Amino acid sequence: QVQLVESGGGLVQPGGSLRLSCAASGSIFSINNMGWYRQAPGKQRELVAGITSGGTTTYARSVKGRFTISRDNARNTLYLQMNSLKPEDTAVYYCNADLGPSYGLAYDYWGQGTQVTVSS
Repeated sequence: QVQLVESGGGLVQPGGSLRLSCAASGSIFSINNMGWYRQAPGKQRELVAGITSGGTTTYARSVKGRFTISRDNARNTLYLQMNSLKPEDTAVYYCNADLGPSYGLAYDYWGQGTQVTVSS
């Protein structure tokens, strides 16, 4: 049973910072691409940032220069450092991983989400 568990969300003032973590556990043979998505009320889920197994990153235009995605392959953990937060960053943030529970298999897994609220 594979699980992705996010942590680090919360309430922060505009201009503040938060660091999200996503720990993968269970039967894991390999983890390929990983990413952070977010969904604000009334809006579709959108990609915030992604990272390949080799460390190549991609960012949504709205967060480029403010957010940094990284991963610790030894710990099967994904991070999102969020700086200069804005009210429009308020959303539920989800961790996603293309993960192989055994050799030759790969499935798409999602975490349960963590709320980020940016407000004064």
